[in-house]
Amino acid sequence: MPRLFVAVWPPGDVIDALASLPRPTIPGVRWTPPERLHVTLRFFGAADEGTVVDRLAGERFPPAGVHMGPGVELLGRGVLVVAARGLEDLAARVAAATAHIGQPPPDRPFHGHVTVARYKGKPPEGYAPQFQADFDATEIALVRSHPPGNYTNVATFALP
Repeated sequence: MPRLFVAVWPPGDVIDALASLPRPTIPGVRWTPPERLHVTLRFFGAADEGTVVDRLAGERFPPAGVHMGPGVELLGRGVLVVAARGLEDLAARVAAATAHIGQPPPDRPFHGHVTVARYKGKPPEGYAPQFQADFDATEIALVRSHPPGNYTNVATFALP
């Protein structure tokens, strides 16, 4: 079974702005390619695509205004992100609608973000560019992850 997740894809101008953040060559840092910049609302792991599509198609999800920033921050160990606030209710509704599918939703508050880089070892010192953007999420996407990390939209669902 494929690895699946539900995501919000920022619009092209926001992706372009994120991709234009400084990307210095730093040992151990892997920058996220522009085509992979997204906000994950729910990760399923291995799950049946048809089951997820049927469940999502039967729901009406709320629209969401997204505020990104104000800059790059560390999240956990080894991840540089830009926070994406405003998707909390949408993520909760997606998780509730699909709780019985794939891996259970995490038992922690949702922290919307776009991963801009992953690193091994110490975080990159002095890397703190500012970034802010606002956009309206107009759809969610069920996304399939293919090794070595390519993404394909399986289905999209418009937000009213």
